[in-house]
Parts: sequence; structure tokens; C-alpha cells
Amino acid sequence: MSHATALSPGLSHDRGRTDTPLIDATLGDFFDAMVARDPEHEALVSRHQGLRFTYRRLQREVNRLASALLGLDLTRGDRIGIWSHNNAEWVLMQLATAKVGLVLVNVNPAYRTSELEYALNLVGCKALVTMARFKTSDYIAMLRELAPELAHCRPGALQAARLPALRTVVWIDEAEQGEDQAGLMRFSSLMARGDVDDPRLPSFAAVLQPDQPINIQFTSGTTGHPKGATLTHRNILNNGYFIGEAMKLTPADRLCIPVPLYHCFGMVLGNLACLTHGATIVYPNDGFEPLSVLQTVQDERCTGLHGVPTMFIAELDHPRFAEFDLSSLRTGIMAGSPCPTEVMKRVVRDMHLSEITIAYGMTETSPVSCQSRTDTPLAQRVSTVGQVQPHLEIKLIDPDSGAVVPRGQSGELCTRGYSVMHGYWGDEAKTREAIDAEGWMHTGDLATMDAEGYVNIVGRIKDMVIRGGENIYPREVEEFLYRHPKVQDVQVVGVPDAQYGEQLCAWIVTKPGQTLDEAEVRDFCRGQIAHYKVPHYIRFVTGFPMTVTGKIQKFKIRDTMKDQLGLTEAKTA
Repeated sequence: MSHATALSPGLSHDRGRTDTPLIDATLGDFFDAMVARDPEHEALVSRHQGLRFTYRRLQREVNRLASALLGLDLTRGDRIGIWSHNNAEWVLMQLATAKVGLVLVNVNPAYRTSELEYALNLVGCKALVTMARFKTSDYIAMLRELAPELAHCRPGALQAARLPALRTVVWIDEAEQGEDQAGLMRFSSLMARGDVDDPRLPSFAAVLQPDQPINIQFTSGTTGHPKGATLTHRNILNNGYFIGEAMKLTPADRLCIPVPLYHCFGMVLGNLACLTHGATIVYPNDGFEPLSVLQTVQDERCTGLHGVPTMFIAELDHPRFAEFDLSSLRTGIMAGSPCPTEVMKRVVRDMHLSEITIAYGMTETSPVSCQSRTDTPLAQRVSTVGQVQPHLEIKLIDPDSGAVVPRGQSGELCTRGYSVMHGYWGDEAKTREAIDAEGWMHTGDLATMDAEGYVNIVGRIKDMVIRGGENIYPREVEEFLYRHPKVQDVQVVGVPDAQYGEQLCAWIVTKPGQTLDEAEVRDFCRGQIAHYKVPHYIRFVTGFPMTVTGKIQKFKIRDTMKDQLGLTEAKTA
């Protein structure tokens, strides 16, 4: 698929091709049509669960779950959260909720009590499906801390003071293993309530529209609290389709997805790219573990592999890397953080990923706006994020004047088209700040565009830090640390890191007469905010570098830390 011609020669303004029409269908209807094409083709392999589904079996289980969800007194537009790492239940929830018009709310498994409480209440979740535990995280214990009323209620009849909208909590059990949990329902018990041939399902499907919201993903902002980016069938179905097109996916492809499903990388670039092309989804494990990825690619003869740069580095540097036959690999996506040129070259050379692509986007744009393709010259693949996607338009503007900048000059990347979110849930003011009157989503990222339309991300207007693929907004961490009784002031910045791309650094001014140490700060964070938001570097200072007008100069904090630690900027693509 060749690229569209630039709209404004000499200016950083471009639009993708439109010769392939947008999909004008709901996710459920499109999935059913894909099942009808090849019902016995393998749709899903969940290696760590020992599960395999053909498209027909997946459809039957999706319909069973959709029927069961209606039995929980849920109806179109209601919000239901999923708080889980990767498993078959996740994709069942993704498809089943879409079939009956429920809004699936992705809850980050790294969230702790404070973040979970805020997220569930922000969007008014009536139900939550959760893992019981993962490694050292006890999700049910955290829920009981927030809602002690669970111990004394029937499943489905929760009335919790701190979670007023929540009525039902379902825990993902493993083949009936584990003790029953007071007030909670097993996922297997929920599934048993469903009817594959429930006559309500076609009637629900008939009234759903492609522009109705079906998904909420949380993204932080300068307010310090997560915002709920609300996405529609049209948003994520089409984005998944065109992402798959850029990878040249077909039913013959088997895509290994070690990236998390709660994030749009796993859910859209992974699941939906596959399901829109009749390809096979392969989950190597519930959480990322490099050896299981290598083993899965070999055993399942995967043709595609997704990952953030740190994942590919961990796979390449694993001591047993040379033992595995990865010759089946062809394509995949590296995204989530700036992609180091040398890592990209090793992935192409040593992992047989000759047609790997780079993608760029943000949660609010479903998420991909730019992507390289399988035939993009290697020089552009290792140094840019590709060109604008079909049916989307991008421009780079001067952040002050709003004028489109010339090619080669940096400007704020703005995008518009089908992928722009429905809005931030319940926050019209923040939505208007992000999306202007002409429909342009302002990303806050600084980029350049060359003569052929290839885009290179060069920096961020906003303070966002990207640590190992996780977006972190320093203001959110600062506001949390301000709660510590000994903290007078705090500033958080990102500093370069060879492994994660960036690490968080906090400069803290303690209150007069108080003493504070690093261990006490980390103890304060533990269990309250996600592990990746806990500052890696903590320094105690008497003040911050400021301009004459009193504005804090975060770049000077960053530069000071780089000098102290002997750090240099990572090479980025």
C-alpha cells in the first residue's frame, strides 16, 4: 500500500490513503463475520493456561459470556472493569462486552488501592472482573480493603461506601481451583450461567451503532489524576484493522503477544489486529517473561512478535537466546518507547524480524496515528515512526502560533480522523482542551516530518516520562508525594536509563524541622501507587532552580541529575 501525497508541499501536513474504506460495523458483528469465513481456524492460544480456541469455539464462549453478563443486571452503556494480566478471559471480556454494548474499563494490574478506588468511581463501574492474585499482588485483598462489605454480602449485591456504584465482583479462577470468596463470584460460575443461544443477543446487536463507546482506558494528565479516554467500536476496530494491514497480516499469521492487554498495545495492536485478519492470537504468559516468549515463538511457529524495546532487549540478551529457532518470525511491532537504532538492527538481524514495524500513537487516538510498513526501507524504520495511517490526517504546528511548520522543522504533532476518542469520560472541559474545534487532537509531542512524510518524535511538550513502555505523568506522582506529612514541596522528572529508556527522579523539600529518608518515601508509596511510578532516584534539596518569574525549571533538575549520575541521553528512533 503506497502512501498518500502530501496535502501541503513544503509544510508538515499529511493525510493517509482512503482507497480502502473504513469498517462501518460494530466489533461484535465484524467478529461474527470473520468466524463465518473460517470457523475451524485457530483463533487463540493461551500457552500458560493450556487453552486453544478455534474461531467457532471462541465465538461460542463469547456469546455464553455476553449472555451471562446480561444476567448480572447489566445493560447497554453500563461500565464493567477488568483488572487482570493476559489470559483467555481478557479477550472473552473484550468481545462479549462489545456484543451487548457494555463499556469495558481497562484497569492497570499495577494499580493499587488509591488508584483503583479513583478509577472505578470516576466511570461508575457496576461490575469488576479481577485476577485473584499475581506474584506479590493480592487483588482480592486490595478489594476487601476498599470494600470490607464484601465479606457480608451475596455475590452481585455489594453496597460499598467507598465504591458506591460497584455491585458485582467476579474473580478469575483456574478450573475451579481455590477456595470460594465471600461476596465474590467465580468466573467459571458466571460462564455457567450463560446461554450460547440467548435470544437477547441478536436484539442487543441490532441496536448497537459503530460510534457508541465500548472501551475506557485511563491516561494521566497534568491534573495529576487519570482521565478516562472513551473509545468507540469505530475507533478501535478500524485502528486494529489498519495496523494489521501495515503488517500484511493474513490468516496464516500467528502473533505472539507478550505486551499487556490492559494497554492499547495488547488490546488493539495485538488482539484486534489479529481478529480483523483471521490471524491467530498467541499469549506466551500472563506477564512478560523473556524465556516463555522465546519458547512460545519456537513451539507455536509464530510469524509475528510485539514488544516494547526493553522486552526485545531482554529476549536478545537472554543467556539461552541462541538455543531457540525463531526462523518463523516475519513481522511485529516495536512501540511504547523510543526505539534504539542498534536494538532495532539486532531484532531484524538476529530474530528474523525483517518486516517488523514501528508504531506511534496515544491512548486518545485508539491509539496508532503513524506506522512504518513491512516494505519501509530499514533506514526509515530504525529512525522514524513511519507515515500517517489511512483515513487519518496529521500536521505539525508551532505550539505558540498554531501555524503549520515547514518540513524538517519541529512542531507539535496534531492528528484528526476516525481514531480520535469520543472524549474523556465525564470531563467535557478536559476533552475540549485536548481536541480543538476543528477536531484536531493535540498530542503534546514534538516531531519533525521529512519530504516523504516520515515522522520522527523528537521530544515532548508535556512532562510525560516513558519508562519501559509505561506512560507516567510527573504531576500525578508529585500530587501523591505531597500527601506525605513531611513533604513540603516535590518535583518529579525523567532521567535517561539504558534499560527502561527513562527512570523517575524526585527532588523533595522537607518541611522545616522534619527529617526524611529514601526508605520512608518508598514505604509511603508501596501498595498505594503502581510500582513503576515509585521514583527510582530520590534526592532531598532545599529548593529548585527557577526563572526570575518563579517558574520551576525542570530541565535544570534533569541536567543536574544527568551530571551527578554520569548519564547520557539514550539513542532513540
